[in-house]
Order: sequence, then structure tokens, then C-alpha cells
Amino acid sequence: MKELQIHPHVQDQLKEVLEFYREIGVEFLEVQADDPGLLMNEIHNEIKQCTKCHLHKTKLHYVPGEGYLSPDIFFIGEGPGETEDRFGRPFIGKAGQLLDKVLKKMGYDREQVFIGNIIKCRPPNNRNPLKDEVDACLPYLKRQIEVLNPKVLVCLGKVALENLLGGQYSISRVRGQRFEFNGVPVIPTFHPSYILRQRLLSEISKVKWNVWEDMQKVLSIVKEASSS
Repeated sequence: MKELQIHPHVQDQLKEVLEFYREIGVEFLEVQADDPGLLMNEIHNEIKQCTKCHLHKTKLHYVPGEGYLSPDIFFIGEGPGETEDRFGRPFIGKAGQLLDKVLKKMGYDREQVFIGNIIKCRPPNNRNPLKDEVDACLPYLKRQIEVLNPKVLVCLGKVALENLLGGQYSISRVRGQRFEFNGVPVIPTFHPSYILRQRLLSEISKVKWNVWEDMQKVLSIVKEASSS
């Protein structure tokens, strides 16, 4: 049986909890083996020790993903950017700030969803991930999806969609359409950075409206799943 590795910060918290129970006379605690917090911690510890592709040599920090452990929505980007690589957190640069605004409009904080990427290390110069990099990293994402069991997955951009589902897609043609991944609904939409690249106000407004239309479909799926 593989030993469960726990992050040092979590270890300190567990020690405090166990010491409290010892002081009040509790002799044993029952632990659920399928607890999502423990399972996600195990996955993230594996990610932070991963050497399966060469990206671990050029990155500053692994970026496993973060958020709620029982989320309605799991947002998936392609990979960490420069700011994310520097701090080890997903979507905290300009694109992430725009995503936060979308979340607010949907009625969520980022702490109420989960945000991750296809790959967990930044590719040099923010290039698209290569096939061998995706092949090495995608199993982590699949395990995260299985543990978190979200009501819907949102693929942010063409790269995330193609690498999650396989095949080739035009994001402008398939955005807002419903796909499935291992039984979980998938809605693709434009990556926030695509909005930031627009120069004309008319184009910015159009793309923002497209994204909001897509998020309405996401909310509809969440509502449907919550009422069933």
C-alpha cells in the first residue's frame, strides 16, 4: 500500500487536532479513506514531486490547482502563466482577474469553485503544451475531476478543450455547446486572455457577451444537477 504524503502545513493542523482529542480522552478516530481533502492532498503532493516531463526543470513552482473540494464548477485552463508560475497559484494574473469578475457575476467566489489547468508547470514563453507534456500531466487532472466530482467542467479555450476531450475544435464554433468527459458535462468558452487580446471595443463587448452566454448554460447545468 502506498504511503499517504501530507503537506507539512496540513500535518501541523492534524497534530493540533489530535492533541486536542488526546487531552479530552479520545482514544481513536475513524478516518474516511475517500475523504476528498486527503485524496486531493495526496494528488497535489505527487504533482509537487513530479519529474515525468522536462517542464519540472524550467518551472519556478508547480501549480496543482486550488478551490472548493465539492465544487459545482471546475474551470480548466491550458497551463500556468508567468504570474502563476511565480506564486504557484492558478489564474491570478490579468486573465485570472477577469475570470474572478465572471465568477462574481455568476454568483460565485473563486473559493467556491475549483480552478486548474491541463498541465501543472509553465511551458517556456507560455507556449502551448506539447503532447508528451500533456500525456504526463493529464492523469493528475483526471484524478482531480474524479475526486471533486463537479457538476460541470468549463474548458477555457481551445487548448484545454482539445487536450481534455481529444480531437480538434474551433472554439468560436463549439463554445457554449455541451460535451461530456467521463460522464461530467463540459462547456467550452473563450479563455479570458482571448478577451484581453482584443483591441476594438466592439470585439471586446462581443466576446464578453459570448462568454456570459456560455456561463448561463453552465449555471443551467448546475441548477439542473442540484434539483435532481
